[in-house]
Amino acid sequence: MNDGCPSLCRACDHRHLTPEESERQKTRWLLGQLEPWADRIASLRGATDEERLFYRDRVRLHGGIIDGQWRFGMIVRDELVPLESCPVQSRRVARTLAALTEGLPANRALAFAFYVQSGAQATLVAKTATMTDRSWISALGKLLEETGLEGLWLHLNPSAGRRLFAKRGWELLWGIPRSRDGQGLLYGPTAFQQLLPRLHHLSLDEAETFLDPGPGDAVADLYCGNGAGLARWRRRGATACGVELGGEALENAAVNAPGTLLLRGTCEERIPQLETFFSPHDETRRLAYVNPPRTGLGDTVTAWLLSARPRRIAYLSCSAGTLRRDLNRLEEAYDVASISPYDFFPRTRHVETLVLLSLRGTDPEEVSHARNA
Repeated sequence: MNDGCPSLCRACDHRHLTPEESERQKTRWLLGQLEPWADRIASLRGATDEERLFYRDRVRLHGGIIDGQWRFGMIVRDELVPLESCPVQSRRVARTLAALTEGLPANRALAFAFYVQSGAQATLVAKTATMTDRSWISALGKLLEETGLEGLWLHLNPSAGRRLFAKRGWELLWGIPRSRDGQGLLYGPTAFQQLLPRLHHLSLDEAETFLDPGPGDAVADLYCGNGAGLARWRRRGATACGVELGGEALENAAVNAPGTLLLRGTCEERIPQLETFFSPHDETRRLAYVNPPRTGLGDTVTAWLLSARPRRIAYLSCSAGTLRRDLNRLEEAYDVASISPYDFFPRTRHVETLVLLSLRGTDPEEVSHARNA
């Protein structure tokens, strides 16, 4: 069903399918993409009926003035398609967008090119180096009080485009600079958050059960974000090292997973420090959790994992294509124990996949257990 979606919107390409039809299509597609390991692919863990709408609490939208009001949505053929009432955006996002539409003055000098919201933190991104008009902030703040938003930022970035955020040009306009998610983890305005917390937590539960970290183990957490995984490994008593490019994410990870070694930069750049982290630990005490972007691990990081030989790897992927490439390489030393698809993105064609890998030569019962988990 359409559910009132704008006809020009290009998102949610499964919105005309029933949940059952969508899940069948995703399953067939994944079986084709990961055909060499088809016998190890579990049933798709889907969203509930309640989770299929109003679930997107993280958005990135274009901004522009239409009929004397600031509107936010998607650019289609050079036209801004407003999406304030999009049925997959969370009610908090909808309330906040309504407040901005009502409270922002129709002044093109404000130059709001993008709107970004991550949970209770939101950012107006302006393609300008200066903004002297602040008269609108007080009235807007009153409108935001009932939205569920906790912090609104202004980011002045004349180069904003494909890459939205720069290091400088940040100003907190209203509210508090950090929020906490449903698990109590601290996050800020640039935080990456999975869209369905319940399914994300289930995937972390599965990864934690498989890795089974404990005192004496060392866990390398690549692309660690705000430290949702790191907090788990540390609670189990393991030593942990997180690598992340974003400075804000690492600041929050330091609070969310105290005692963790945190390295800022790309995983490729931090391989020497990762080798130092693993070096005091025997291979049997080394573990890895990886959650890369759509580009996957790539040759350099995959080669390092093959060299470091962690006993178990949990790999959460949002791209089956790059996942297949990386698994083909990792199979030089690892057995694919199980593959678990998760429907993190209802009404779209996308599917998240958790792969559990065991270093070849470990106890066969462990691989059997993982496959049946």
